[in-house]
Amino acid sequence: MEKDLQLFIAKPNEGHTSLKYRLRKLFWVDKLTNTTGLIILLLMSVGLGALIAYKGTLAGALILVLMIVPPVIYSVVVFPQFGMVVLLVLAYLLFYIMRFGIDFPMGTVMDGIQGLLILGFFIHQKRNPNWKVFHGPISTMILIWIFYNLVEVANPVTESRLAWVYTIRAVAIVMLTYFVFMYQIKTVKQIRFLLKMWIALSVFAALYAFKQEFIGFSAAEEEWLYSDPNIKELLFIAGHWRKFSIFSDPVAFSYNMVVSSILCIAMLTYVKQTWKKAVLAILVVLLFTAMLFSGTRGAYVLLPAAMVLFVILRFNRQVVIGTAIAGVGILFLILMPTSNSNIVRFQTAFKPNEDISFQARKNNQKRIQPYILSHPMGGGLGATGAWGQRFAPNSYLAKFPPDSGYVRIAVELGWIGLAIFCLLMFFILREGINNYYTIRDKELKTYCMAMLLIVFAYNIGNYPQEALVQFPSNIYFYLVVAIINVTKVIDDKQEEKRLKQAAISL
Repeated sequence: MEKDLQLFIAKPNEGHTSLKYRLRKLFWVDKLTNTTGLIILLLMSVGLGALIAYKGTLAGALILVLMIVPPVIYSVVVFPQFGMVVLLVLAYLLFYIMRFGIDFPMGTVMDGIQGLLILGFFIHQKRNPNWKVFHGPISTMILIWIFYNLVEVANPVTESRLAWVYTIRAVAIVMLTYFVFMYQIKTVKQIRFLLKMWIALSVFAALYAFKQEFIGFSAAEEEWLYSDPNIKELLFIAGHWRKFSIFSDPVAFSYNMVVSSILCIAMLTYVKQTWKKAVLAILVVLLFTAMLFSGTRGAYVLLPAAMVLFVILRFNRQVVIGTAIAGVGILFLILMPTSNSNIVRFQTAFKPNEDISFQARKNNQKRIQPYILSHPMGGGLGATGAWGQRFAPNSYLAKFPPDSGYVRIAVELGWIGLAIFCLLMFFILREGINNYYTIRDKELKTYCMAMLLIVFAYNIGNYPQEALVQFPSNIYFYLVVAIINVTKVIDDKQEEKRLKQAAISL
């Protein structure tokens, strides 16, 4: 602004009568605080008031959109840290907002925000190039996975190209956010803020689930529950409603409660203050209890499974004792006699041979195996599930319920696609383990371990359910993967800086 003022003062006789000069002075220097500006504001007020009076709430909503959307778009592109926060918060609250009856394509809004972040990524890369984010096995495998999904449009056995069009959005665009997170997260302070925000959102979701369990559903939620007989069939079990909190369904809710619990448990190993340890321990209990309300048996085994890897990574007396105490508590829940429907369902998760739904899934997977083996590229992206039923309702795969992330990949993308995906997960886990043991900073080491445990839990959870396709898990998973690498990058920079300072002091 000082430069603009100097420009006006330095050359008082040049261009004062030009329209460009007058507009800049009116809007940029005077900021409409003169007679002309007041007249413009008055005319705008009268015009907007008349528009709302004649066109009603639609005009008012349109005016608000025009006032809010352009600045938000600009901020997301120019200030990517703001854009990442908007994306992560909306990923959590997306379905909660939609249940208020807002008739707007919120999924398209999420795609738009991701697209703007990617645009901002390339703009910032032009100004401050750092293509190292594309180096390494994880980046390579993500690019290979995206390319393979793009090639699937030419799959000769696919029943519908439109199903591919609708499904590729959830693959390519979401996975590209990994590179955005990798490039834009540069400090420990940023990681700390994002993880605190994650925990805060999880606590809100857990408390809302308690509200649903003990107070009841809202009117909008009840309307949704009874809008389709299939919803009631899936969510009303043994005279009790499965809770979904602010998410799309109980599966998405339960998985997010599990990974948030894992994050809090990992943080317990770093914090020193007693009150912080007490708060984190309370949050673990809160999140785990809320998870039980979901009635999702596939989620119940994830926390014990993640704790096995946790003990291996942090093998010491304190961790072993703490894990043993938690193990005894879980064992007590499994064996105790109870009439509580939530605990009874939790107990059945550890007796899969007695679970009718688990046996049905095993039979479905056995039935589809010959198809997978005979179709190396699968039946096409989007061939199963909602898109398959919408665009190719009479096809064989449209009637097949995958009920598993891995099975869906094998059916839609073939055993070639399944092999690529498994290699991607392998490299993520390998990088996480290597980074954990080579990072020197204790705080960064803790964050890396937490992210590694979350990836491990998601991979296990992707077998009984589709763990990585729904908001917010699809967005947060690639945030987690990015943090695994970012922690190592930051640690290396800190060590390089320390060595330089040591050399200077010598």
